[in-house]
Amino acid sequence: MPTFMRIQTDGDRPSISDDAPWVNNGKKPETTSRLRAAGRRRSLPYLLLGVLLIVACTAAFLLISLNSGDRQPVLALARPVTVGQVLSAQDLRLVNVAVDPGVGVIDAGQAASMVGQTMSVSLPAGALLTPESVGIAAVPIAGQAVASLALKAGQFPPETAPGSRVAVVFVPNGGAAASQPVSDAVWSGVVTSVTSALNEQVTVVSVQLTEVAARQVAAVPAGQLSLVLLSGGGR
Repeated sequence: MPTFMRIQTDGDRPSISDDAPWVNNGKKPETTSRLRAAGRRRSLPYLLLGVLLIVACTAAFLLISLNSGDRQPVLALARPVTVGQVLSAQDLRLVNVAVDPGVGVIDAGQAASMVGQTMSVSLPAGALLTPESVGIAAVPIAGQAVASLALKAGQFPPETAPGSRVAVVFVPNGGAAASQPVSDAVWSGVVTSVTSALNEQVTVVSVQLTEVAARQVAAVPAGQLSLVLLSGGGR
């Protein structure tokens, strides 16, 4: 008796729907949903961080742009200057800075009028030049005093000028060291003015020193003092 075998084709098999309550790509549907939600929660802080970085960069760019637009050319010092010094073209340089409206500065266009002006204060290189820093010298400053020296040719270098750093040296007549009025025979100071008359043989040099040193220098008899010109940073 012949035996019949029934072969079931794919078309006859029940199809598995994507919505089937059991396996979906090896995972249950509720597990997949939880994983997707967790992934979205983890990515949210990074998105917020990216937005904050963009906002910060934009704000910084705007701030720099605004400040750059307010810059103006003004005068600054190319090298250190001291009180009483007469400004030269080499002492000045142009800088572009953003200046607050309440800060007094000197426009770069006034450079020619600044040459020949006398410094009223001492300033370091790079400092902005202000209307208050030039004009009548603000001397003596607190703790300082000005002594006047009547010097003859040979007692001071011809290059001595306002702003020069000098050492005032006691030179006793005849080399009599015993007549020295004070124990310290050398005082450091800054020249504030140099005045000479054509009909006189002496030049009056005013030197700013400490109050104690100024009193000591003033007590030395005329003709027993000499000036030594120092470098800008000398003492």
